Amino acid sequence: MISALEVGLRVGDKNLLDDVNLEIAAGTFLGLVGPNGAGKSTLLRLLAGEQRSTKGAVSISGRQVAQWSGAELARCRAVLPQQSAMAFEIAVRDVVELGRLPHENVVSRAQNSAAIARALHVADVVHLEARNYATLSGGEQQRVQLARVLAQIDGVRSAALLLDEPTASLDLSHQHRVLQVARRLAEAGAVVVAVLHDLFTASLYCDRIAVISKGRIVADGAPAAALDEATVKSVFEMDSMWVAAGKRQALLAFKSDGGP
Repeated sequence: MISALEVGLRVGDKNLLDDVNLEIAAGTFLGLVGPNGAGKSTLLRLLAGEQRSTKGAVSISGRQVAQWSGAELARCRAVLPQQSAMAFEIAVRDVVELGRLPHENVVSRAQNSAAIARALHVADVVHLEARNYATLSGGEQQRVQLARVLAQIDGVRSAALLLDEPTASLDLSHQHRVLQVARRLAEAGAVVVAVLHDLFTASLYCDRIAVISKGRIVADGAPAAALDEATVKSVFEMDSMWVAAGKRQALLAFKSDGGP
């Protein structure tokens, strides 16, 4: 549903991304992993249509993002950034309602209300809906923003959800809750792409991993294939081993010499 063909982004004399090729089918949960500054968030913005590439093309459902209007994109894909500040006082429920703006006059008021209620519940923020958003902790605000994007794609057939470090400010329980939600959305047919730093949780929840280093994709495939020992060592400068995690396998990265 989302594709990138020989995509590159050059700013001044620096290539932030170069020759990126991706085909992300419906029903896929793709994790973008790599060191700081590798180009993960930049690629996410290109895939979302929030930024234009200087080379190649990004397409959603076979149509280049440059051909989509902002309203059309907002009705088929949602983006959760790393941080979402509000410059004015606003209640939590009103923040979540913002996710339904693209659907006003498209679906009924009852459908919009039901979508908001579902999103509040899934993101575990029902008890916060009357609170002033500015008074919440960073983790609570991130969960409210998750509810907003879930409301935005509620009821959308073949939706896309793009998440930029969605677990960064969350406690351990909510980190796993967010990734479980993302996985269930993919299993229901959505395209989910998430920038993640923790290789353990990325390998545990994603069904596909793309490793980015210095603006290029250096590995792409099932977690065990993309995060093999040699790739983890060369890209992250870490040793690694696969361990049992319930019914699945997950990657454990570590420094074998005990150094920093």
